[in-house]
Amino acid sequence: MTVVDDRIDMADTSDETVLDTLFERFEPTPEGYKVEIVEGAVFMSPQRDSHWEIILDIVEQLRVKYPRTCVKSDVRVDYPGHLNGFASDVTVLTDGASKTADGRWRYQDVEFVAEVISKGTGHNDYGPKKTAYATAEVPVYLIADPYQGKCHLYTQPKGDDYMTETTVVFGTDLDLSHTSVGLTLTTADFPRD
Repeated sequence: MTVVDDRIDMADTSDETVLDTLFERFEPTPEGYKVEIVEGAVFMSPQRDSHWEIILDIVEQLRVKYPRTCVKSDVRVDYPGHLNGFASDVTVLTDGASKTADGRWRYQDVEFVAEVISKGTGHNDYGPKKTAYATAEVPVYLIADPYQGKCHLYTQPKGDDYMTETTVVFGTDLDLSHTSVGLTLTTADFPRD
């Protein structure tokens, strides 16, 4: 089979089938890496210590409110848009969330997403992933940026953007009590890069 044949076959299938095929090509993923597909481009990125520390800190704080079954990390969810299969750093699912027929979580059941910026893929988190999360009506999107030493909180999705952005520096509490998350995240221990 040629590259042209591959492209013709891919054009004749659904985005979900194409995403499945692309993800299968990168299995098994090397330990310490994650694979995401953003607007059809494949990104494989390593996880740094500081990256993981922020993720774990967020997860531990969310576990005060959410059961373990609702809090996910690096688990694939397909989002609206062309070939968007994200493995978000932190995803919170609604209680009673259900999987699709092929065993994946539905974006309609996501109520919170957090992404921790990596140098090589940060443009995705601020750009096409933010657009996809807003389009999917994810109510709360948090970006923790260890290079800036800031958190950017996006709420009130409308169309392909968020109407509200709140920015705090690391070390400042992030009030999510007015959102579906309903708690305050402490950023005091978020490391900077």
